[in-house]
Amino acid sequence: MIGIRDSTSPLIPKVKANCISYEGFITYGGLAGRDMEAMAIGLYEGINENYLAYRIGQMEYLASRLDDAGIPFQSPVGGHGVFVDASRMFPQIPCFEFPAQVLAIELYKEAGIRTCEIGSFMLGNDPDTGEQLHANFEFTRLAIPRRVYTQAHLDIVAEALAVIKARASIIRHGYRITWEPKILRHFQAALTPIEE
Repeated sequence: MIGIRDSTSPLIPKVKANCISYEGFITYGGLAGRDMEAMAIGLYEGINENYLAYRIGQMEYLASRLDDAGIPFQSPVGGHGVFVDASRMFPQIPCFEFPAQVLAIELYKEAGIRTCEIGSFMLGNDPDTGEQLHANFEFTRLAIPRRVYTQAHLDIVAEALAVIKARASIIRHGYRITWEPKILRHFQAALTPIEE
């Protein structure tokens, strides 16, 4: 986004012209008509109580499957996903070996499930000392996009997590960073497993 305070600035017509060439017309920021229509539908659905009940019901269903398997998660669940408590699944893995990243990688290896770490890896380093910060929580986020997954998909997620939980105690180490950018490392950093 570009914001210009002075509405008479000679810069505005130049920005508008470049925007059309690179991003699309200034009123829609480069989005195709199909994308704008999908966003509009999503906004209408977001205020439909029946749809919201269904949507939140998906999260509650997954949470009940995790409860049945003894898998710890943040409760109550939200409207867009379930946050698994990786520090409780892997208490033997310290924050600086990124337990939530371990769980994300194990889920991918077990069932091809892509998730996101929300913990110390995402938090990063202290800007003054360069030391790894310790997040209050080590979550692996199971984001559930709207209108994508069925109950059968959620069953696969729960079953994969149960398999990982059964072998969690034999996973003794996490990962270390081999390269990281100066900012937003969780999008680009390279990790390698820590071997004994």
